[in-house]
Amino acid sequence: MLSRIPDLPPFVLGVRAIGEVTAADLEHTLVPGLQQLVDKYDAIHYLLVLDTAVGNFTSGAWLQDMKVGIKHFTKWKKIAVVTEQAGVEKFTDIFSLVAPGTSRGFTHAQMSEAIQWISEE
Repeated sequence: MLSRIPDLPPFVLGVRAIGEVTAADLEHTLVPGLQQLVDKYDAIHYLLVLDTAVGNFTSGAWLQDMKVGIKHFTKWKKIAVVTEQAGVEKFTDIFSLVAPGTSRGFTHAQMSEAIQWISEE
């Protein structure tokens, strides 16, 4: 399941992943949230908090995620991923080398730091 994270700046989309994440979750939460950012700010600041293992994302969710990423490829400005999964955090840091914008991984203990970083324009 995906749920929006409240109380972030209006130019930041924050999403928390809990339990199983499906393509429908992305279509109802992530896709419209990203489109709103692109329409209003022409840039994406995205905070993803993983309170579930990436293995809990269905294949449909991964496909939907890939489509959204490609659709808005040039709009990504900042991506912060909060997780305890070291491999995901390292992937996020490396992702910034091949994608526009900047990506950083954070642990749950660094949540305040992640919010501060993603909220800087």
